[in-house]
Amino acid sequence: MYSTDDTIVAIATPVGHGGIGIVRLSGSQALDIACSVLHRKKPLQARHATLARAFQSRDADSSAIDQVLAIYFKSPASYTGEDVVEFSAHGSPIILERIVTAAIDTGARLAEPGEFTLRAFLSGRFDLVQAEAIADLVEAVTPAQARVAFDQLEGTLTTAITELDTELFDLVSRLEASLDFPEERYHFVSRSTTTAKIQSITERVEALLADGSRNRVLREGRQVVILGKPNTGKSSLFNRLIGTDRAIVTTMAGTTRDLVTETIDLNGIPVRLVDTAGIRPSDNLVEVEGIARSRKAGEVADLLVLVFDRSRPIDQADESLLQETANARRLFVLNKTDLPSFWPADRLNAEEGRGVVETSMSKQVGMDQLRTAMVRALDGDELQRDSGSISNVRHLELLKLALKSLNQGAQSVAEGVSEEFILADLRGARTALEEITGARAPDDLLHHIFQHFCIGK
Repeated sequence: MYSTDDTIVAIATPVGHGGIGIVRLSGSQALDIACSVLHRKKPLQARHATLARAFQSRDADSSAIDQVLAIYFKSPASYTGEDVVEFSAHGSPIILERIVTAAIDTGARLAEPGEFTLRAFLSGRFDLVQAEAIADLVEAVTPAQARVAFDQLEGTLTTAITELDTELFDLVSRLEASLDFPEERYHFVSRSTTTAKIQSITERVEALLADGSRNRVLREGRQVVILGKPNTGKSSLFNRLIGTDRAIVTTMAGTTRDLVTETIDLNGIPVRLVDTAGIRPSDNLVEVEGIARSRKAGEVADLLVLVFDRSRPIDQADESLLQETANARRLFVLNKTDLPSFWPADRLNAEEGRGVVETSMSKQVGMDQLRTAMVRALDGDELQRDSGSISNVRHLELLKLALKSLNQGAQSVAEGVSEEFILADLRGARTALEEITGARAPDDLLHHIFQHFCIGK
């Protein structure tokens, strides 16, 4: 684990040029180091913005780096719970790096990834769920992702887990008392009461798991692959969905040779949309490779959007595509509704799929219906009905462990075994719940979590 006895420094804003960049100091010497960098004898006033110049070194003849706005946050009323000073400078990477170097030369240490938030966790400013929520909030790419992360930051999940742990603690305490005072065991807790309490806690853990299973899609996203013959309108559909001309569209068959990908927000779901080479027999080695990649992408897709040209009679290539994808989750698009149809009206009704949407890319008809059908096919409509408060895989796995221990505990009660065995199961459930919030968190777990944060967070 990182040392918490020293003072750390890092750039807290994203890498690159911008109007403003922030350098953050945290630790017992933060104020002294900041005053040294600013060549300031009078300490900074807490929560008061001070305009000053930052210097390259503490030497009196040192050259100035930039004019900065310095704010001092006195412990414990700061992000980390320690003394914190933040310099707001002009957002040039060179300027910010020079300020960091000046702070290091004056006694600070460059922060490790996630170290500011780790210190906040260790000082009690956040629990582990909230600390992870900060990283999720920073990384959010859709409003739905941000909503779930903010709910966790506000303590929604923490409250639910803490309530479960408190009830388990009460039950464990009563069972332990029954062991210590066997002649009064029924005064502390009966078997029927134990069964009822375990059942109540189990049902709430199961509800959290069901909620989390729905919301994992928000964290992991989904891959949607567009497949079809050449010139069916796949690339036009791709461009319409992403809102820009990303894929080349021509009347020449086989224009798309490689996979073209773009991430879109589909009703809150981060969707990796993939346009593919038209599937057809070919002797062109480049096109053959593109078709092979198309098929491979389709094999791992969460949803296939199969595009057919309804203005041309169905042929063997169409039938082959339907047969090849029979076991996949798929949505059918009949394109070119602005032209006469040569497809039987009920041709796709017998096929297993998530619906049929008729579109015209040239007339921009059917796109809203297509988006709605895609959301439904990805089970995204459930996310709209239930925002949820859990999506983290670590949390879900620990809830599964807690559920397993609870089920074992319930079975032990039903079989009439000794309280020692019941207690072992219930303590196992508590351990899993407490690892979620960080009430019980080994150093290697903390290191694993915080190493994935950015350095300035």
